Amino acid sequence: MTPPQISSPSHLLSPGRRHLLRWVMPILLVLLFLMTLIWLPRQAQQMESSERQEQLIADSLWVEQAIRFQLSRDDESMRLIAREIVGEHLKKEQFRTRLNALLRNNREFYRVTWFNVDGKPIASTDDFPVARNALSAPSQQTEEHSRTIRRPLYSAPAVPPGIAEPVLMDYHIPLFRDHHYIGSVVASYSVSRVLNEMVPWWFAQDNEIVLTDTDDKVVARRTAGGPGLNVYTHRRELELPGLTLRLHTNSTKSAPKLLPNLLVGSVIVLSLGLLWSLWALWRDINRRMTAEDALVNEVSFRSAMENSLVTGMRARDLEGRITYVNPAFCKMVGISANELVGKIPPMPYWAPEAMDEYQERFSNVLAGRVTPQFETIFQRIDGERFPVLIFESPLVDQNGKQTGWMGSILDISDRKRAEDLNRMQEEKLQASARLASMGEIASTLAHELNQPLAAISSYTTGALNMMQNGALDPASLQPALEKINTQAQRAGNVIRSVHQFVKKREPERQPISIKSIVDNVTPLIELQAQQFLVVLQTAIPANLPNVLGDAVLLEQVLLNLTRNAIQAMAAIAPERRILRITAALDRHTSSSQSSQQAIIVSVIDQGHGIPPEVAAGLFSPFFSTKAEGMGMGLNICRTTIEFHGGTLTYANNPTGGTIFRFSLPAQGSAN
Repeated sequence: MTPPQISSPSHLLSPGRRHLLRWVMPILLVLLFLMTLIWLPRQAQQMESSERQEQLIADSLWVEQAIRFQLSRDDESMRLIAREIVGEHLKKEQFRTRLNALLRNNREFYRVTWFNVDGKPIASTDDFPVARNALSAPSQQTEEHSRTIRRPLYSAPAVPPGIAEPVLMDYHIPLFRDHHYIGSVVASYSVSRVLNEMVPWWFAQDNEIVLTDTDDKVVARRTAGGPGLNVYTHRRELELPGLTLRLHTNSTKSAPKLLPNLLVGSVIVLSLGLLWSLWALWRDINRRMTAEDALVNEVSFRSAMENSLVTGMRARDLEGRITYVNPAFCKMVGISANELVGKIPPMPYWAPEAMDEYQERFSNVLAGRVTPQFETIFQRIDGERFPVLIFESPLVDQNGKQTGWMGSILDISDRKRAEDLNRMQEEKLQASARLASMGEIASTLAHELNQPLAAISSYTTGALNMMQNGALDPASLQPALEKINTQAQRAGNVIRSVHQFVKKREPERQPISIKSIVDNVTPLIELQAQQFLVVLQTAIPANLPNVLGDAVLLEQVLLNLTRNAIQAMAAIAPERRILRITAALDRHTSSSQSSQQAIIVSVIDQGHGIPPEVAAGLFSPFFSTKAEGMGMGLNICRTTIEFHGGTLTYANNPTGGTIFRFSLPAQGSAN
């Protein structure tokens, strides 16, 4: 049995119907297009008309608010004038001067008059003030009503009697002192000026603006752009104290018209759009090709630059994973880039002994806190440790979002070795300077040691004589033995102080007073001063704060400066050979140390001074004016003071000679 044939719907239609369908569909589509073409301009016309009306309403509201705001400001100014009159702070002689400045900036005012109780003008901005009874009838009625209710009121716009123009609107402010009426201040507005001054020019160019009263009587009109066409209009109520005005706006724009050449215009616009699109596409293609070429060149240049750097570069993401290293970094640690990129801590170049430091810094990286600059140690693939200086900065993408950290790593092994060598040389120079200082006072030290040694010899001889004579009485020997012990301790202290001064040692910074430093070195200064008949004077306040420093180094500075001062006075008159050491607290520091106090120590002599040709190289290494000098004394002094965070300077002494000053930060002041 043959199954029934199932025909498609198109086969169910007759040929005539299929032919009709082929024509109906295109016709319907064309009609739909034509209807759309007709509907769109009309819809656009209605939308444009609605937008114009809405824009007019919004602009009218803005203008109404602008007028209200300016009148409110004028009201405040007038009320202030009234309060000053009531408080007798504004005299009639000052009234016109005060009001003229206000009227120059606010041209909407016609005049401002101050009336007394009887309505006679006391003062006015007008050259010929009028009495209150010369005001318009609505203004006089408003004045009486304002006095009754004790509130400022606006009068209805009117032309005052005896003149044809302008239409004035008076603002009456009654004046009361101790509840007694003493007069009034009347500010007269020119209604036409209100429109001219308070309505923006751009709004007046497109609209006719009319002010009317509640009976629609025109009181002012502004037609800068011509009369309105009554197509787009709006009316706003302008409510003022005691007065209601109406603001009418009538646009000079006509109703939007249908485009007569809509299709032609559409074709032109579409053609221009197509041409612009083709030009924009061509421009973008050229820009893209130029950008790609520039990018290739930039990548090549960057690769060449990074490969030529001796500074190691390392990039990490926000999780601490290495994303990039340059050849200098790989050479520095002896590990290839393939082994480093993608690694997460712990890193193969971390030294085991510094693992805690690395882990702490890595935790800070994960928390988004990175130290911009720090020193640490790395190890090479062979285990060799080397110091590095690392600079870290954030990596951001084109949207300004941080994606990781970029670090620059410097191998500072050579710098460290140079610093160690420089420190050793500095220590040797300081030790040499101390030895040289002690050499100059060696003879005086010998004399100083001879005294206790001679006393010890004398007391010992006496004790031996007593023993030989058989007078071995412990009571008689005790004084001699005590004196021997005292003299031995004296000699030992001298030897110990000299040894402590000249021995090589590491600087130790600890709290110490300037007075103790001066007291410790005073005996050595006096030994040198005695040779040249120099008198030593000190003025060190006992209440100065301590400084944080190395006592021996600071004593060496004082000894060098005083030795130079003593030698500078060797050739002057004996009565002028006075060496002074003073100290004071400086409470006026520089802006860079605005919260820091410093102690200023001055070494003052009255010697021959410092010639200008010598001053230029005074602190230079190996510069000396003495035949036997090394030229390192002042250089070492300056280095020592700078090591303690201070400065060393000099100045001419007004009475002749030189003043050397050095400053030291006081302990406990802000750094």
